[in-house]
Amino acid sequence: MKPVIVAEKPSQAKAYAEAFKTAKREGFLEIIPDAIFPEGAYITWGIGHLVELKEPKAYDPKWGKWSLAALPILPGDYQFQVARGKYQQFNIIKKLIQQTDTVINACDVDREGSNIFYSIYYHTGAKGKNIKRLWINSLEADEVRKGFQELRDNKQDLLLYQEARARQISDWLVGMNGSRLYSLLLQEKGIREVFAIGRVQTPTVYLIYQREKEIEAFVPEPFYEVEGDFQAEKGKYKGKAKIKAKVRQEAEDLLEKHAIDPKEEGTVLQVKTAEKRQPAPQLHSLSTLQAAANRKWKYSPAKVLSVMQTLYEKKLVSYPRTDTQHITNAEFSYLAKQVETYQKLIGAEFPVASRAPKKRFVDNAKVQEHYAIIPTKSIPTARKLEGLARDERNLYEEVLRTTLAMFHRDYRYAETKVTTDVKGLHFFTTGKTEIDKGWKELFTAAKDSKSDPALPELREQEKVAAKVAVKEGMTTPPKPYTEGQLIAMMKTCGKFAEDAEDSEILKEVEGLGTEATRSSIIETIKRHEYIQIKKNIVSVTEKGRILCQAIEGNLLSSPSMTAKWESYLKKIGRGEGSPEVFLATIGKFIEKLLTDVPSQLQTNGLPDRVEMVNSKDAIALCPRCKKGSIVSSRGFFSCTEYANGCKQSFPATFLKKRLTAKTIEYLCTKGKTPVMKGFVSKNGKKFSAKLILEDGKLKMEF
Repeated sequence: MKPVIVAEKPSQAKAYAEAFKTAKREGFLEIIPDAIFPEGAYITWGIGHLVELKEPKAYDPKWGKWSLAALPILPGDYQFQVARGKYQQFNIIKKLIQQTDTVINACDVDREGSNIFYSIYYHTGAKGKNIKRLWINSLEADEVRKGFQELRDNKQDLLLYQEARARQISDWLVGMNGSRLYSLLLQEKGIREVFAIGRVQTPTVYLIYQREKEIEAFVPEPFYEVEGDFQAEKGKYKGKAKIKAKVRQEAEDLLEKHAIDPKEEGTVLQVKTAEKRQPAPQLHSLSTLQAAANRKWKYSPAKVLSVMQTLYEKKLVSYPRTDTQHITNAEFSYLAKQVETYQKLIGAEFPVASRAPKKRFVDNAKVQEHYAIIPTKSIPTARKLEGLARDERNLYEEVLRTTLAMFHRDYRYAETKVTTDVKGLHFFTTGKTEIDKGWKELFTAAKDSKSDPALPELREQEKVAAKVAVKEGMTTPPKPYTEGQLIAMMKTCGKFAEDAEDSEILKEVEGLGTEATRSSIIETIKRHEYIQIKKNIVSVTEKGRILCQAIEGNLLSSPSMTAKWESYLKKIGRGEGSPEVFLATIGKFIEKLLTDVPSQLQTNGLPDRVEMVNSKDAIALCPRCKKGSIVSSRGFFSCTEYANGCKQSFPATFLKKRLTAKTIEYLCTKGKTPVMKGFVSKNGKKFSAKLILEDGKLKMEF
């Protein structure tokens, strides 16, 4: 009998087919008999998730409507159905599987691929089939053929499926129950919004919210340093004394102690130069590539994953959903043989420093299922490279240049440390002189390093003219996240955990989400309008703030809860845990939510009616045109008669103070607000004042 190969999607099936001679059929491809498949084979495909969990109403009609009384939603068993519009392809797969005795899972080589395959396979009702697993990191023809010659058994694959299915059901349970619970309770407070709750997405929003609160609560403080401007025989340089005082007098006392006037003579006590080396950066995992692409081109993590998937299917790069930055000796071998060809491809030729593998890049022990993202053996022609879309070429070259850097020289520079004495007070200066750009030649356009200032030629015991002064600086608040930094924040959120055990668990599971899912989580919280991205900066929306205030103090706000669940899910994937035990824990968690959340909403300070405005909610009659209403738009408040010429608007934030709908209502109806706290002046000081509306503009009354 001909084995049936199930790919995850048509493009993947097409890539497999290109390694064989095939004939096209309706919904599948037929492999002509050859050495690997003496009787031939069939390649068919899903369209992503052909099979999905049923809606709550399919289990019980009472779950068809959103009602607090109907909660919790905890089915005794979980039922699946063919996704709408995908019946035809499912029936083709079902028919093929029923006619064979061997089925090959050739879906993506991760647990989600295992989930997609087995959810389809079990829904066909098939039993007793011999199931094999294709596990490859490249879609090149020789790698595909080698993979089919070395098929794995399905023991590990089944465990990954059980892990993925438990995750899928737990996400469904938390989403169905949590979303209804919070949405219905907040509706009782006048918030006509749907609040989607997610096992991973909700604590992610809360971490972003915490950063915003830190920024808003930050009060700049002055600090004082003692700085010297020095004129030597061969040029000028600066130095600083080792003091950073909170009070200016402390710095001035130091100058007085040494009897230093503004103009003095100094002596170069020490000039110490050492050569430093910086090795090439590690190879890219998906998350490091997403961070680099966001930094260089402002690409979103989701875009990077999508483009990399396209390049993978074009056989130009290895499997992109990887969390490792190492390769094995096998990959290093083919890369080393083709270094010069890769160089010519992008016009970046250099003498190869070494063809011997280094542990920094090549470590078989650190490569489990997938290796780092590298170019494949398939080298595109100049025409094919030119034919790539700009974002495809940018990312392909980033992967290629990072790989080539492994064969380049170290970056070398001389670091000079100077100590200058002025009446017994020492001033310290560090300078840097580039010796050899090395691998940095490959990234000249990236401007990825800040150089220390160049120093003039100095001699020890040389006399220099010195101008010494106290310099005032201001502390700066934490910076908001960029979209690219969200990936790193999710991955390293263990450092935010106060409990040492929670921190360790978060490190063990690598934070929130997985390498393959983090970008989709970010897209989900954008779609739910919890966050917005402007000029690559992430901010929490009003809706997101309401959500975070509502879940404050609850386990849903805690990355640690998700980490503990993730840790147990990984045990299931290793055969050390039970899906039934895990889902029972989720059920208890949901029961606790139903008990605790109503009182928590009161404890968290949410009033009986919260003013949650959106584009349809009128706050007040427009004070300018007297026709339209002032409503909340994204990032500001404006008049509904804007299209007819009314330009009345209000900012959402004024002097770092967030303006609420109630504030806008006061301004529109009374012309002024009560005294408000929390405004921040230009010099960073907080103050209180009334806001006044005069001629459509905001002014202050003290």
